[in-house]
Amino acid sequence: MKLQNLFSQVCYLLLLIMAVSSVSAQEPLRIIAFGGHPDDCEVRAAGVASMWAAMGHKVKFVSLTNGDIGHYAMAGGPLALVRKAEIEDCAEILGIEESIMLDIHDGELMPTLENRKIVARLIRDWQADIVLTPRSNDYHPDHRYTAILVQDAAFMVTVPYFTPTVPRVEKNPVVLYYYDRFQKPYPFEPDVIVDIGSVGDQKYECMAALRSQFSDWNAWHGGYLDEVPQEEEARMAWVRERFEGWDANTANSYRNLLVEYYGEERGNAIEFAEAFEVSEFGSQPTREELKALFPFFDE
Repeated sequence: MKLQNLFSQVCYLLLLIMAVSSVSAQEPLRIIAFGGHPDDCEVRAAGVASMWAAMGHKVKFVSLTNGDIGHYAMAGGPLALVRKAEIEDCAEILGIEESIMLDIHDGELMPTLENRKIVARLIRDWQADIVLTPRSNDYHPDHRYTAILVQDAAFMVTVPYFTPTVPRVEKNPVVLYYYDRFQKPYPFEPDVIVDIGSVGDQKYECMAALRSQFSDWNAWHGGYLDEVPQEEEARMAWVRERFEGWDANTANSYRNLLVEYYGEERGNAIEFAEAFEVSEFGSQPTREELKALFPFFDE
């Protein structure tokens, strides 16, 4: 297991050195990720975000609500400030450009024209090459409406006189969905999958930094708050183990796609992965174009 991790890290470092040397010769990619709450982007894409950032690409996380009711002991402004501080800590851990949180109440996001324009302006202002979003079949209304808002903005970002105070994007971005386990009306079907083993320390430190969510709220709501260790190092290890399980499930669920991207030997050895599905609402990249947008694969 340790040898596999070491091999993964060495391969990633070699790839990073080659990629960094070429960044100066090309414009960095610009990636914007949307989530319904101040933890959604981090759970689904912290690994690839850290890898993009290390290569000099520009990554922005956006939470469309402020998370102000997601706790059992506090709410409102005080909780929103806690959640904001936590995602800012995560942005620093991951090395991304920024992570912002809109002032919309948790549980109250709606697919309105006003919110569609907000999302469109964010994409246009960032001049995004890649837009990440949840799918619209999800248990939480904020997740569903985040997906709808991004889908509704996906074409409009190219239209000059929609939100005309912000320049349009010249090319429609590639829109990708995060991995999820929902089966109806159809299951997640990944088009690209990335080995994140080399940046596990960053991702899982970020998950532990989202304490009010994963060590407090989720644990209380799920009925296992008494399982959360009180000592900080043990708590961080507990959080890491839980999210390693999530990312290991992603790798194991789509092992064949890992082999397609990394080859049989490495693809079968990968432990942790993040996967994404191309949306029909944005540009439609080829496999080679996807590899250029996710520049983490050995040639």
